Amino acid sequence: MEWKIKQFTELSIDELYALLQLRAEVFVVEQDCVYQDIDGKDQKSLHLLGYQGKELIAYARIFHKGDYFQEASIGRIIVKLAYRKMDIGQRLLDYSINYINFTLQEQKIRISAQKYLIKFYQKHGFQVDGEGYLEDGIPHVNMIL
Repeated sequence: MEWKIKQFTELSIDELYALLQLRAEVFVVEQDCVYQDIDGKDQKSLHLLGYQGKELIAYARIFHKGDYFQEASIGRIIVKLAYRKMDIGQRLLDYSINYINFTLQEQKIRISAQKYLIKFYQKHGFQVDGEGYLEDGIPHVNMIL
């Protein structure tokens, strides 16, 4: 796998198209959830792109502290369906956490996690922080590392 991390202005048109296509494929079509994915936060975030050959198969947004939550944050964490159960999600999250810890020099990370993924995030040290809530009709919970 090849990993790239880019600011919004560094993304090529093809990279932007691929990441928006992957986000729609997973969050809109697969999860059957109509919501506003284009939320005005892409310009503030760093974009972590994971490629298998030329195919984008993993993606996450990384935020500096204060740009989404008070703490640094990771969001839109996705692995293409055909590549799940291959530990790519683990590597995607590890890369994101390490980037925040070592490049951004931040230790606290907050995420808004879909409830069914709590155990996945707990394996990486995240703990539930507060009560659950609905976001776009899907149960979520804040978690902190």
